[in-house]
Amino acid sequence: MTKASDITVVTGTIGDDIHSLGITVIEHALRNVGFHVVKLGIQVSQEDYIKAAIETDAKAILVSSMSGHGRVLCQGFRDKCIEAGIPDVLLYVGGCLTTGDTPWDEIERYFLEDLKFNQVMPNTSLPGDVIEHLKDDLEVELNA
Repeated sequence: MTKASDITVVTGTIGDDIHSLGITVIEHALRNVGFHVVKLGIQVSQEDYIKAAIETDAKAILVSSMSGHGRVLCQGFRDKCIEAGIPDVLLYVGGCLTTGDTPWDEIERYFLEDLKFNQVMPNTSLPGDVIEHLKDDLEVELNA
């Protein structure tokens, strides 16, 4: 089984978003269990995530969006990954992904089925939730 320390993940907040607290907590938790984290920071474009994933041979891209614009900012992300030659990179998205009263199941379906993200996490998710999904999706052994 692959160890978490052999896995690189790319993180950041997408587009116009400047909310970094949630992703910073997740980055810290990921490092604590052994993942190598490439932190891109705030207001990251899809192209910058993809470039970093290619340069570091990342297995996953974790996108945070708390501004409520994630639904728009993430459109076409999977297609750009495919065009860049990384069709199998895991795409995770989490946070406050839309504004208004859209039910969570509709938001989740949109990101999973329409945008082809692998995991969609609500803004109430804990770091352990993200870690468990990565552990399962990447079949990795975490540091004790």
